[in-house]
Amino acid sequence: MIIYGVAFLAFCTLAGIFIGELLGKLIGVPANVGGVGIAMLLLIGLGSYLNKRGLFTGKSEAGVEFWSAVYIPIVVAMAAQQNVYGALKGGPMAILAGTLAVVIAFALVPVLVRIGNKGPQADVSVKTVG
Repeated sequence: MIIYGVAFLAFCTLAGIFIGELLGKLIGVPANVGGVGIAMLLLIGLGSYLNKRGLFTGKSEAGVEFWSAVYIPIVVAMAAQQNVYGALKGGPMAILAGTLAVVIAFALVPVLVRIGNKGPQADVSVKTVG
């Protein structure tokens, strides 16, 4: 059912935020450290695992697809909660870390495309009758 997909997404979000808050406390930062990213990794990893086991049906996936349609506005809203001014005021390390993360992400796009395109290769050998 679609509601199971939405519940799965909510679980991953809450777990990611909890882990992000916990990481923040462990390293002494009074903020959520990577909670949204952890939530997305949980969503991808657990979704793939459940799908392979046959526990995540097509209708459940429809609940996740519903929220993927509004993913960008949700991420923008979450990012608006972050203290961007504080990060910029914090010095060049914050700017360097953000820039480096974007550069690495862009560099990994071709690698991920190659991994995603790997699949069973068709036998295209030509046989002659003779």
